[in-house]
Amino acid sequence: MTNSRAGTPRAQTLVAEAARIADEVLFPAAGVVDGSDRVPVAHLNLLAEAGLCAMAAPPGEGGLEPEDLASAGAIVETLAGGCLATTFVWLQHHTAVRAAAASERDGIREEWLRPLARGERRAGIALAGLRSPTAPLRVRPVDGGFRLDGEAPWVTGWDLIDVLYVAARDADDLVHFLLVDAAAPAATPTLQVRPLDLVAVQASRTVNARFDDHPVPAERLITTQPFDEWSRVDASGSTLNGFLALGVAGRCLRELGPAAGDSLASELAACRSDLVAAGAVQTPAVRAVASELAWRTAARLAVTTGSRAVLRDHPAQRLLREAAFLLVFGSRPAIRDELLARLP
Repeated sequence: MTNSRAGTPRAQTLVAEAARIADEVLFPAAGVVDGSDRVPVAHLNLLAEAGLCAMAAPPGEGGLEPEDLASAGAIVETLAGGCLATTFVWLQHHTAVRAAAASERDGIREEWLRPLARGERRAGIALAGLRSPTAPLRVRPVDGGFRLDGEAPWVTGWDLIDVLYVAARDADDLVHFLLVDAAAPAATPTLQVRPLDLVAVQASRTVNARFDDHPVPAERLITTQPFDEWSRVDASGSTLNGFLALGVAGRCLRELGPAAGDSLASELAACRSDLVAAGAVQTPAVRAVASELAWRTAARLAVTTGSRAVLRDHPAQRLLREAAFLLVFGSRPAIRDELLARLP
C-alpha cells in the first residue's frame, strides 16, 4: 500500500479515490493498455470524475493545500502503481492547472482554471523545447499575439489532450508560457508531430512537436519569466516525479508479497518521507534513490518470477521496462550524476 497520510478531508477523499481507481480499474487493465497505442479516454474521464484533475488547483476549486506534498505524492504514487501510462498523461495536466491558478493575466483564471480543474479540458506540456539542442523553441511577438518556431521534444498525450502548456524563449531570453491548442497536424500545418517509439508507456502518445511560424493569440499568454530564473528552478527536477518511481516500486513489492522481505519496504517508506521533505538542493539525490529503488525492486520481481517474467502477459516485464524508463524520465544532470554514483 502507498502512503495514506493526508491532512484535510478533501485530501483524504482524493487519496482514497486514487487507491480505488488504481486497484479496481488501472492495474487490471495495465497489461492491455501497455500493448495499446493510446491510454483509454475512459481512464482519463474516470480520474476527472473523481476530482483528481483538480489536485493542483486551489482548495476552492477542489484542489489540495499548496504545501500538502504528502497527499499529492500519495496520489501520484498510487496511480503510477496502477498504470504508469495513464498516470504519465494525467500528471502533466497539473502543470497547466497550477499555471492557470497562478496567472495574473486578465482572463486566464476565469477562462481556463475551472475547466482544467474539472478535466473538461485536458492539458499536456511542451517545456523541454527550452533545452532542445537542435532547434530551441523560440517565440516572437506579432500583431495580435505571438509566433512559435522550433522543436518541443517529449510532448505527452497527443490526441488525448486539448491544449499544450508551451514554454518558449524570445530574443531577449524571456520565457513566454502559452496555452496552445493541440490541434491535429492535418488541420494545423504549422504544428507537426512525430510519434516516439518508447520502451514503456507507449500508450501515453508521446511525440516530438515541431512549430513552424505557428500563431498563438495574445490572450493565451499565461506569464513570462527570465530564462536564467527558470533554469535555476528547473535544475533540480520535479520532486513529484519521484513518486512515479515509488509507485512502480510499490507495485513490485505487492506482486512479490512475502518474498519482498522487510528491507525493501523500509527503503520505500524512507524514500517517500525524504521526497516529501526534500528541498531543491536535496531533490536530485532523493530522485536518484527513488529511481534506483524502482529498478532494484523490478529486477527482484523478474528474478523471483522466473521465466514467466519474460512473457508479455506477465506484469513483471512491464514493470521492469517502466523502471528502466523512469531511470531517465524527467532527469537532469544532477539527478543523472547521483544515479551513476549509486548504480554499480
